[in-house]
Amino acid sequence: MKRQGYVIPALVAMATFAAPAAAQDDKIVVGFATAESGFMQAYDKPAQDAAMIRIKEINDAGGLLGQQIEVVNADTKTDRAEGAKAGLAVIDQGADLVVVSCDYDFGSPAALTAESAGLVSFFLCAESIKAGIQGVGPHSFSASVLAAVQGATMAQWSYEKKGARNYYRLLDTWTEYNKGICDGFDWMLPQLPEAKLVGEDTFKNEDASIAAQITRIKSLPEEPDAIMLCTMMPGAVSAIKQIRAAGINSMIINGSAVDGSYWLSAVPDLSNFYVPVQGSIYGDDPNPEVTAFNATYKEATGGDPSTQYVYPGYVLIDVWAKAVERAGTTDAEAVVAELEKMNEEPTLFGPRTFNSELHHQNKARYLIVETSNGKPGVVDEWTISEPIPVADLMK
Repeated sequence: MKRQGYVIPALVAMATFAAPAAAQDDKIVVGFATAESGFMQAYDKPAQDAAMIRIKEINDAGGLLGQQIEVVNADTKTDRAEGAKAGLAVIDQGADLVVVSCDYDFGSPAALTAESAGLVSFFLCAESIKAGIQGVGPHSFSASVLAAVQGATMAQWSYEKKGARNYYRLLDTWTEYNKGICDGFDWMLPQLPEAKLVGEDTFKNEDASIAAQITRIKSLPEEPDAIMLCTMMPGAVSAIKQIRAAGINSMIINGSAVDGSYWLSAVPDLSNFYVPVQGSIYGDDPNPEVTAFNATYKEATGGDPSTQYVYPGYVLIDVWAKAVERAGTTDAEAVVAELEKMNEEPTLFGPRTFNSELHHQNKARYLIVETSNGKPGVVDEWTISEPIPVADLMK
């Protein structure tokens, strides 16, 4: 059946996700140089499964430019050196599009390989500005939303809707994504008239203890209204658990990387915790098409989407395929030109805009998910008042 221009199959069997035969001249080839092992698999595989759903929809509807899309794969093993090799492997198998890992640090080696070959690359869901023109080159894109937009969204939303005024900034320096969250927070906070940064600190994702940072928070004259926690899995769980175990009840705001309920058993009855998401995996998304997609995803994979990072995989295939159709070719220069014409291009998970300056999203509508007594759910939505300028994103 069709939903607003998207063909949603009644049943997508996992058998359709099997490794394809070798590429042929009458095929358009999408190469996935992504993590099939290591911790990045938890981010890459769900997004890749969503991409495969969109590929199957396109193939079932007659293909792309009258040709079937074929898929080839190579495992990056969550290793940067292996990532470059994986990029070469899918290029050697004829990839017209190279899809790379969800994170800039781990996806960029394969993306840089594609750039050297003059091919379009898409990060599955990377959210650093470097995952595009600024860090890879003019043929590189991401279909997700910048980490900085997440930090800015949570700062403005918590100020306007929750009355937060005093903020503590706690940055995990491990990845560019984490830094991006805090960059967006730093950009937004001075625009909020009564907002005040009462302290800031750093830690590393692998740190077993953040006791010193917690001591500094507790030594403040009063508990901050909100802690801007810029971190991701796996270290996020430990940090959140330690903050709450120390008796700090401040609102914790974070980026999208901690979406999902799979980790909440480690912090029983967690409350006053908020994250921004592109779509809800909890069955309460205000867009019924997202709920329908979640059901399709479950039919295809046997499980519900684990986090919002499923969704950008679907989006990247959608926008790339539209650009190919409009260009009438898979030629990289022509496809890039069509992608850069997209302004508020409709997708199942919100509009996407690309231009010659930015191959990413510097403004987007986010749903706000609150976790209360261990249960997450959508409580609001928010769009930052203006796009974050590229010059500020590059700081």
